Amino acid sequence: MMKPLILISHGEMCVELKKSVEMIMGPQDDIYTVALLPNEGQAEFLAKFEQTVAGLTDFTVLADLYGGTPCNVIAKEIMAGKDYRLYAGMNMAMVIGYLNASMLGSEADLVNDAKNGVTDVNDALKALM
Repeated sequence: MMKPLILISHGEMCVELKKSVEMIMGPQDDIYTVALLPNEGQAEFLAKFEQTVAGLTDFTVLADLYGGTPCNVIAKEIMAGKDYRLYAGMNMAMVIGYLNASMLGSEADLVNDAKNGVTDVNDALKALM
């Protein structure tokens, strides 16, 4: 069984990333999203996050941007003693890597999945020519 995955972001990026992943991997009931909307501050975002994770245990959080408000809010919670696993710089390769590792019963290597998802396609094509 997959550990829950919480996607957090500025705006609706997390919601749309989940939809895009579901186009490839099918419906994902254990992926949750928390979006920081333009009219919200840290307190509102934290309240939404806490409501989303209420009742969940042993989950992983992926944030859109290291140093951004969503990431910083959860990092402050970790510094205050919360036991959350938080990664920043989320992309589709990370989420799919997480899902694939879960299906195989292994541990995801999220940082490498993220890095490996970035490719200079022009350079890759040149290598093929």
